[in-house]
Amino acid sequence: MRYTTYSRYLPGLLETLNLQALLDQLADFLLQSGFAGGPYSHPFWGEFGEEDPDRSLDALRQAILRALMDSGQLTPDMLNVLRGDSTGDAQKDAELQKQLADLLDQIVQKLIDEGYLNLQQAPKMPGAQQPVFGPGGMAKEAAQQVQFNLTDKGIDFLGYRTLKYLLGSIGKSSFGAHETEHLATGVEAEAASKRYEYGDTLNLDVNATLSHALKREGLGVPINLEYDDLMVHQAEYRSSSATVLMLDCSHSMILYGEDRFTPAKKVALALTHLIRTQFPGDTLRVVLFHDTAEEIPLAQLAHAQVGPYHTNTTEGLKLARRILMGQRKDMRQIIMITDGKPSALTQPDGRIYVNSMGLDPHILQATYREVALCRRSGILINTFMLARDRSLVEFVKKVSAICRGKAYFTNTMTLGQFILMDFMRRKTRRVS
Repeated sequence: MRYTTYSRYLPGLLETLNLQALLDQLADFLLQSGFAGGPYSHPFWGEFGEEDPDRSLDALRQAILRALMDSGQLTPDMLNVLRGDSTGDAQKDAELQKQLADLLDQIVQKLIDEGYLNLQQAPKMPGAQQPVFGPGGMAKEAAQQVQFNLTDKGIDFLGYRTLKYLLGSIGKSSFGAHETEHLATGVEAEAASKRYEYGDTLNLDVNATLSHALKREGLGVPINLEYDDLMVHQAEYRSSSATVLMLDCSHSMILYGEDRFTPAKKVALALTHLIRTQFPGDTLRVVLFHDTAEEIPLAQLAHAQVGPYHTNTTEGLKLARRILMGQRKDMRQIIMITDGKPSALTQPDGRIYVNSMGLDPHILQATYREVALCRRSGILINTFMLARDRSLVEFVKKVSAICRGKAYFTNTMTLGQFILMDFMRRKTRRVS
């Protein structure tokens, strides 16, 4: 006779791990902006030239290990082994080290299986007489050679987590479509009913319709309804918007011991998720501006980095304006995130004129001309300045005055809150 023995299920660390919470903790590592200084020296920029951020599996395991330690999810014995302390039993120490290595491998594999990460490069062949384990072993080299990348699902998830955090911080539990001063017939009633006109959504106001019929013919059965009796609810007109997010990726965005570019990328991912899920009629494009300017696909935003660049604001605005003029939307706007003054300008012959010493009048006039062209094209510019130098404040105020936009002087901690509040409330609600 066949017997089945049941025992109590004891979940391991992997089963108790919240994978999404772990990804949230890894956001800064996964979105790292690079260029934090390096071994090379430049007479103007100082030290620079570090290679691309380490995106190897070995670096990913180290980041996961730090996240597990910070969140207190490792056992005391595992922490002792990581600190180099022994439990007094060499066999147990070796078993704990193996458990840690297996756990990290399982977490990485789970991130890949769930579709958040993918592998880009196969391991290289080891050299002759190379040991399997140890500091210079085959396993270590293989882990360093295999590169990982965020998938579209991973990027979208980080945008969702950032958006959820930002909305919670500004006291918003839900969000809807953009509000304008115009009224139109729709599903949600926002104002007094109006007489039905051809083309209106037939969101019938039954009470008002019957009242009109009764006033015309008096109380009686059956009630004779005519075309002029039809009344429909009014709702706010929901507009579509085209947005270009201009990100400054000049040297100063990651200089002076503060990474300002990674928080800006997080906000961009949050806006992308917001638009995709709540405003499907809207568009969002991303422009990086530095010595010049270029548009990048949203899928490449997570890998965007700063560099030894100046700030060519004029070229960024020019590219953003060209993009927006090709969009058939009710509203067009530029969200510009920067921390410095315009210090570069593209000459008619293609050469780059640079002056980082103060506010150059030649560069400023070209920037103001481009701002004025944006205004004449019906494009709103909202500037989010991450620095508060007096000269920068005056420059931003002048830009806002020309284009009748808004200026926010913020920091990396409040940047996302200000941008989301402005994006969702950029029109005042007015209903009759």
